[in-house]
Amino acid sequence: MNKLISIFMLFSVLMIVSCKQNDKSAKTINETISPDAFEKLLKTEVQLIDVRTPEEFAQGHLFKAINIDINGNSWKEDIGKLDKGKTTLVYCKSGGRSANAANDLAELGFKTVYNLDGGIIKWMAANKSVEYTEIMNTNKGMSLADFNLLVQNEKYVLVDFHAKWCGPCKKLSPILEKIAKERIKDLVLEKVDADENQNLLVEKGIDGIPYLELYKNGKLVWKHQGFMEEKQLREESGLK
Repeated sequence: MNKLISIFMLFSVLMIVSCKQNDKSAKTINETISPDAFEKLLKTEVQLIDVRTPEEFAQGHLFKAINIDINGNSWKEDIGKLDKGKTTLVYCKSGGRSANAANDLAELGFKTVYNLDGGIIKWMAANKSVEYTEIMNTNKGMSLADFNLLVQNEKYVLVDFHAKWCGPCKKLSPILEKIAKERIKDLVLEKVDADENQNLLVEKGIDGIPYLELYKNGKLVWKHQGFMEEKQLREESGLK
């Protein structure tokens, strides 16, 4: 009898340990991965979500992507209709909004979520395929030749690649405008909208915004990707 009780207790302990191990292995995966890794996963059975606005989506998106705007009124309701047990891939323009989307999905119980590092900007810079619509084909924006003419100037030309939805871009903008106002005699500030000039970004290999370039007589003398404080910008660019 004691032997049977011992066996039963041992079996119970093993079951508890096994359940704990299964719980541990079932922990939600929420990771940001490179375009190469993202592309590899697209070849498997996944659900792909573009969390940008419908307007951005129309300008070019990944094949078979479903557009659900993270800032839309029905975001939580729409993602709630998706299969939580299926591997879910999310992306946006540069990776910020989709990182927030991935967190939302994880909190709602989605088991496996991957966010595209650098968003569709980095994806396109890596020469990976994008599905275009007629809207995109009729609005290619500035060509590389046009851009090269833009920076041909005896003055310094500071080019700000930005987007209306980009938080760091908005934070950087008044700093650039302040510098341009101070140096109005020898500097021109040119602003290039990333959404309206996607082809140009691809041609120049730009994979993230904000992105700055400084030219003198048509020659690139300085560049920087990402936000930077005014003091650092002045020191590194030489625009003191």
